[in-house]
Amino acid sequence: MLLLDQLKRQLHFEGTPKRIISLVPSQTELLVDLGLEASIVGVTKFCVHPKHLRKSKAIVGGTKQIKVEKIKALQPDIILCNKEENSKEIIEELEFITPVHISDIYNLDDCYELINMYGALFRVEDKASALIENIQNKHADFQLKIKDKKHLKVAYFIWKNPWMIAASETFIGCMLKEARFQNVFENSKRYPEIDLNDERLKQADMFFLSSEPYPFKERHILDLKLQFPEKTIKIVDGELFSWYGSRLLKSFDYFESLYT
Repeated sequence: MLLLDQLKRQLHFEGTPKRIISLVPSQTELLVDLGLEASIVGVTKFCVHPKHLRKSKAIVGGTKQIKVEKIKALQPDIILCNKEENSKEIIEELEFITPVHISDIYNLDDCYELINMYGALFRVEDKASALIENIQNKHADFQLKIKDKKHLKVAYFIWKNPWMIAASETFIGCMLKEARFQNVFENSKRYPEIDLNDERLKQADMFFLSSEPYPFKERHILDLKLQFPEKTIKIVDGELFSWYGSRLLKSFDYFESLYT
């Protein structure tokens, strides 16, 4: 069997991969929702959904640091990675063990492509198609509900010390646009460092402080309020802005709640 990943790399398999290691939390959750939990043999310490999974599967490290010998001992048929979350060095090391499938996600079409790829790769095409249809229906319903809503301008903070923002060419940036928020940093790329004197912050109606990767808390709202007393500042669920796959089923209802 010959398949491509999202970097158009060719992967060869003699049959359907039965022993899966996932090094990406959102992809781990996707596997479970495609009915593949029994095939998962290894996950990262950040694979928190579903909650029970880390108790029943081997923990092979994080997304940036892995336990190579532990991965080898699990004898995987395939390892699932992501271009942004896993380094090139990690991927090159893993390719000596088994085929590595790499995702590359910037928008919803990329999400749907990945779900279809997993459907074909693991022979769960019907479940993959049904999941995509459910996500698309959620998306369409959301767009109808908010079609008359004002486009609020936002700044989406992902880190502190230094302050970092999600800008364009990111999945978060895509999801902000899908939620009809206007990113005041859309003319920048990726995750730029900024200081709090940046003029673009004055344009924002709202500051979103993501719950991940930096664990923003209520005290950070109070700190920012000292400098920006007129701004609406909210802690937002980072998973629902940055996780792709089946978590998208929950994202659009959550986005609607941010307008209230």
